[in-house]
Amino acid sequence: MSSTISLACIIDDDTMYVSLIRRIILAKNLCQNLMVFHNGKSAFDYFQVMTSSIDEKNIPEIIFLDINMPVMNGWEFLERYTSIENKLKKASALYVVSSSINPVDINRAKNNNAVKDYIVKPVTIADLESIFSRKHN
Repeated sequence: MSSTISLACIIDDDTMYVSLIRRIILAKNLCQNLMVFHNGKSAFDYFQVMTSSIDEKNIPEIIFLDINMPVMNGWEFLERYTSIENKLKKASALYVVSSSINPVDINRAKNNNAVKDYIVKPVTIADLESIFSRKHN
């Protein structure tokens, strides 16, 4: 599969998970560039700066967001992100990726207009290929 996605983003504090997903994405050539944030606060700070940027190439087309993280968890990030997403020059397809199978978490994510889907870890190669092959804009 050749990459049509320029930039994707992982927001997750699990370094082993991030390393594995990064390897799969790059080995399968699913996107050209990948950015990683280890907590919601550093990711939100980045996106907040991007609201005043005229360069849309620095806004990822796909975001993978974990729920349970230190500093600012995924729910807090999502709440703040939805308040600024309309100021970004380009829309991102946001996927919540979590080990939680709690229906409350799944419904909470799926009921948020910013969230494309909820994916339960472990994420498979087929999951990633499917997500990256979707039309996101």
